[in-house]
Amino acid sequence: MEIVEVGPRDGLQNEQTLLSTEVKVEYITRALEAGVRRIEAVAFAHPARVPQMADAEAVLAAVPRRADVSYIGLVLNRRGLDRALASAGVDEVNYVLVATDEFSQRNQGMTSAASLAQWDAVAADARAAGLRTTLTVAAAFGCPFTGEVSAGHVAGLISAAQVAPDEICLADTIGVGVPRQVAALVAAVREVAPDVALRAHFHNTRNTGYANALAALDHGVLALDASAGGIGGCPFAPAATGNIATEDLAYLLERSGVDTGAHLGRLAATGTWIADRLGITAPAMLGRAGTFPPG
Repeated sequence: MEIVEVGPRDGLQNEQTLLSTEVKVEYITRALEAGVRRIEAVAFAHPARVPQMADAEAVLAAVPRRADVSYIGLVLNRRGLDRALASAGVDEVNYVLVATDEFSQRNQGMTSAASLAQWDAVAADARAAGLRTTLTVAAAFGCPFTGEVSAGHVAGLISAAQVAPDEICLADTIGVGVPRQVAALVAAVREVAPDVALRAHFHNTRNTGYANALAALDHGVLALDASAGGIGGCPFAPAATGNIATEDLAYLLERSGVDTGAHLGRLAATGTWIADRLGITAPAMLGRAGTFPPG
C-alpha cells in the first residue's frame, strides 16, 4: 500500500498558524526521512482564500530533490495549473472536483459541471507537460450542505470526464463515510473506470477513517492519503477536521502485514514535531502510545 503524505497541503491549510517556508520544507524533509515517497506538498490556491498555501512556489523551489520522490501540487482551476506548470519541481497535479454544486460553489466558485468541463482542459495540458494527473472527487461520501451523495452520482461525474485521469481519488472530505460506502463507491467507479488506479482520502472526524482505510485496502485501492500528526481538514466545510494520521495508518497497515516502506518511529516524531510548530496537540496516537513491540 502506498501512503501519500498530504500534511503539507491538507494538513496545514486548515490550521490557523501560518508557518514559514523553511518550516514547511523541514516538515516535508522529515516525512521523506521517515520513508514517504509521494507528497502533496502544496496547493496552488488563491492566497487570500488559503493563506497557508501562499508560498507554494517557494516551498517547491526549496524541497529536497530525489529520483524516487514525487511531489504533488493541488489545483482547483486553470489558474492553478498555470502556476503549477510555471513552478519548478511539480511531478503531479491533483485536480479537485467537488461532488455537489453547493459545496463546489463555496470551494471553487463554480458548479460541479463547470469544474468538470475545466478538468478536461487542465488534464490535457498537464499530461502534455509530462505530469501525472489525479482527479479527486471531494465530498464523495457526503456533503455538509446538501447531505447524502450516492455512489451512482460519483460514478456519473467520473464517466462524464472526457480526459481520463491517471488516478482517481475518492475523498471523504468531511469524515462521514463508513466501510460499506467504501465498497459501494469503489464498485461503482470500477464500472465506469476499470483501468484507472484508485486512491482514497479519509478523515477521522467521526472515528471511522481507519476502518475506511482497511475497507479501501480490501477492495483494491492502491494508495491512501494521510497527514503526519493527523492535522488539518478543509477550511470550506464546517467541522471537517481530522485527517487520518500517517503514523497511525502506517502502524495499522504494517501490523496487518502490509508493507508501507515507512519508519514508524520517525513518522511519529514528525507528527509530534509539526504539532509543536503549530502550537497544538497532535491528534495522532502513535506519538503518545509508542510503537509495538517497543523499539
